[in-house]
Amino acid sequence: MIVQLTGTLVEVLPSHVVIDVGGVGYELGVSATTAASLPAVGEAGVTVLTRMLVKENSVELYGFATREERAVFDKLVAVSGVGPKLALAVLSTFSPATLATIVTLQDEGRMAQVPGVGRKKAQRLLVELQDVFAKDATLRGLVGMSEPEARQSKVPDTAQSVTDEATAALLSMGFSPQEAELALDGHEEAGAVTVEKAIQFALKRLGGNL
Repeated sequence: MIVQLTGTLVEVLPSHVVIDVGGVGYELGVSATTAASLPAVGEAGVTVLTRMLVKENSVELYGFATREERAVFDKLVAVSGVGPKLALAVLSTFSPATLATIVTLQDEGRMAQVPGVGRKKAQRLLVELQDVFAKDATLRGLVGMSEPEARQSKVPDTAQSVTDEATAALLSMGFSPQEAELALDGHEEAGAVTVEKAIQFALKRLGGNL
């Protein structure tokens, strides 16, 4: 299994890159996001995280700029009916953090913006990914979700601790303290009394800014 390559960039296009490693050129399928993050062609010592998929008649390599993007790719291609090309289309449309938010909100409209994903496929993807994101520590961290098992073993959260943790999660997503405070205002009255529900409540109010 090839999980990482370091070499000289020979070609960089929105859909694929070629990297020369010791005189051997490897072509990697990539998202437009990863392609845009790479240095100029000819740059040496470039490291790209990879995932190798073995098919009946071929072996394909895919490249990623971050571990989070690779983790999301792994989960997407595990969904029935989602191949590598569609997974890369999702990652070209949304960053892993934005996708995590869309999954948390079950936002069909935004998921359907991905080329090749209609309303029905968007609904199915969101349902399947919701459980996946909740169970994967790397993906759960993208939206500040905490460990379900750990949270169940703790004493129930106080209102202030829920607000504090939800605020910290929103700040980590790039929102300002003022935006977080306004978005969380009234979450208790709305029944959002856990950290996860408070974050969802706030993100719905902040939806226009995402």
